[in-house]
Amino acid sequence: MARSYGQFAAVYDQLMEDMPYAEWLGFARAGWVRYGMPSTVVDLGCGTGSLSIPLARSGFHVYGIDLSADMLAVARGKWNETPQQAVRPRAGTIRWLQQDMRGWELPEPVDAVISFCDCLNYLTEESDIEKAFRATYAGLRPGGVFLFDVHPPKQFIRYAEEQPFVLDERDVAYIWTCEFEEERCEIAHSLTIFARDSDSRFYRFEEKHVQRAYEPDWIEAALRRAGFKSVDRYADFQLQPASSESERLFFAAVK
Repeated sequence: MARSYGQFAAVYDQLMEDMPYAEWLGFARAGWVRYGMPSTVVDLGCGTGSLSIPLARSGFHVYGIDLSADMLAVARGKWNETPQQAVRPRAGTIRWLQQDMRGWELPEPVDAVISFCDCLNYLTEESDIEKAFRATYAGLRPGGVFLFDVHPPKQFIRYAEEQPFVLDERDVAYIWTCEFEEERCEIAHSLTIFARDSDSRFYRFEEKHVQRAYEPDWIEAALRRAGFKSVDRYADFQLQPASSESERLFFAAVK
């Protein structure tokens, strides 16, 4: 999993500005209303902090955990630039930590863990998923909830059928192609990215990201093997059952 995200981190927020962060936050809050409102939250695979920061602004005590030092550097910069008036009285806090989601740990257990934006699809071995689930179970207090999303196998098939994808904005552009390996249900995303630098010149770099999709029944069984006492499935940002057409599956696992 270890890789450099230096150039990618610098343009990540531009590339992801249309991502449904508000819907992820809405799902988290709806889930916490149902399973218990937390005080302390781990954002596992926090990237540049686009979920961690608004959670802290609204009063939660957040641990933003990511493997990439470059992503965390961007996240710290965004948090440090947050105007004080944007943070409510008795505001929350953030502590940024460079750790692997397969073996993360904190001095004390937390009330809730989230891992959105299909972070767990980046674990391409079943044993790595199991490790991440065990680490998360260990890091939660009894009664704590783990909320996360993944792409199901059918979504990767859709990507392969619909590619290539193209973005052409003023300061950044990309060409995105996909190769799908059916037996492992694994997809390789290859991106050629063009980004404008501070001198208004464009530079080009390549990115490759590999993800694997897992059957929902297997994910639920793995959560239960890790020790979670109850597991619920939802889809597409709603506390509603998934269907065969769901593009994004959500799980809620309670310790």
